[in-house]
Amino acid sequence: MKEQNHEWSLSLRYLVFGVVFTLLAVGLWYIRSILEPLVIAAFIAYLIHPAVNYLTRRTRLSRTASVNLVYFITLAVLIGTPSTLTPIFFDEFKQVVTDVLNIFDQLVVWLMKPHVSLVIPIDFGQLGSRLTQFRTTFLSSLPDQALQLLGKTSVGVLWLLVILVAVYYFLAEWPRLRNGFISSFPDSYHPELNELYQRVRSIWMNYLRGQLLLMAIVGVTFTIAWTIIGIPGALVLGVAAGFLTLIPDVGPFLAAGLAAGVALLEGSNWSWMPVSNLIVMLIVVATYLFLIAIKNFWLRPFIMGRSVHMHEALVIISIILSTILWGILGALLIVPVLASLVVILDYLRRRILGLPPFPPTEPFVLETHMVSGSEKVAALKSRISRKKKG
Repeated sequence: MKEQNHEWSLSLRYLVFGVVFTLLAVGLWYIRSILEPLVIAAFIAYLIHPAVNYLTRRTRLSRTASVNLVYFITLAVLIGTPSTLTPIFFDEFKQVVTDVLNIFDQLVVWLMKPHVSLVIPIDFGQLGSRLTQFRTTFLSSLPDQALQLLGKTSVGVLWLLVILVAVYYFLAEWPRLRNGFISSFPDSYHPELNELYQRVRSIWMNYLRGQLLLMAIVGVTFTIAWTIIGIPGALVLGVAAGFLTLIPDVGPFLAAGLAAGVALLEGSNWSWMPVSNLIVMLIVVATYLFLIAIKNFWLRPFIMGRSVHMHEALVIISIILSTILWGILGALLIVPVLASLVVILDYLRRRILGLPPFPPTEPFVLETHMVSGSEKVAALKSRISRKKKG
């Protein structure tokens, strides 16, 4: 019997592709809250993936052994560092809470007393009563808040397990996932898809280098600033500020809280600054706000913009809008995601218009036409002969 041709027509292919793409987009939007830990896991894997590549290329370790070594060392650092520092900071935190409550009590006592200004009696008793009621209400609601926090913590532990497993999966299986995706297309598209992957990968690697440079600059700057002010542990606080700058908004807030807490408890080590601990804390906060403003509105957009070839103003606008819409994770990923989308959409535009898939003048191109010396000499002789004939 004669075989029948079951190939789909071009219009049917487009129709099926449009329906599948729409259903996939709707499904991803519906489960977007579930995708957040996977995105976090992918970003963590992206951060430590260069270490895996380095061990695989420079040592005799297999990729599986390199993944296991990097993964468990990173896990040990992430778990060991907080567990080591927690007892130290917990005692300091209790002291800070005690000092704040004492100040609160003194403020309430001062408000409850009668005061006279320009022979006019001023009564703050009502305000003091409300503050006392606020503290009582807040303290009495702590058990309920603790139960709610316990429930959220349980869910958070499950999400943490998902992230840990997903990080290992992405590290171990990324080459297979990448090659499988490219192999799903016809063989004729493999070279340009590999080129597209290299361009997007270059953007993310440049972004990572920019983040590391930004962390180093912030760490050194704040170490110098805290040393000048005379805060104990200036080096540790500066390094913490550098690492925490990787987390937008929350990171700088935590670093500022650590530095302000140390300044409030310990004051300054320098004898030429005979001021109270509270004044030292205010100086620390003012210094931090000034330096972090420079970092957010000039240094970070400049470094991130140069690393992914985006204008500094676009970087600032993107980070602000993504922070409003998607929070910390959006602010962290928006710059490389936008730069990657520009490269991908430009590739699709050129393919739709029938142009070469990539501009030949960009530095991302892996294979360029190298003109040999003999070709240059032949071209020069040809130009000379044409001039003589002319």
